[in-house]
Amino acid sequence: MGFIESLPDGWTIYLWLVAGALIILAAVWWMRWGFKNEQFDEDIKYLVFSESDRDKMTPEDFAKSQEVMKSQMASRERHLAMQAAAEAARRAR
Repeated sequence: MGFIESLPDGWTIYLWLVAGALIILAAVWWMRWGFKNEQFDEDIKYLVFSESDRDKMTPEDFAKSQEVMKSQMASRERHLAMQAAAEAARRAR
């Protein structure tokens, strides 16, 4: 406690600046991760629908839902293949 009391007035602003900078860096890092992993997709709302929802949707929306589902499954397969290849490369070392 003596160390904190020995600091000059106004030192807490530097603590807040460092904390703010760390928060901004973390937000940028997670946004970068989201973009790299295809997390910001407007069509993600269509993934909640299934074949049983066909009668509740317009034909256009249902077709879009099926198209989005196929592209998401292809993306999933691509990411799983990349992950498996990276794991195999790691094991080969």
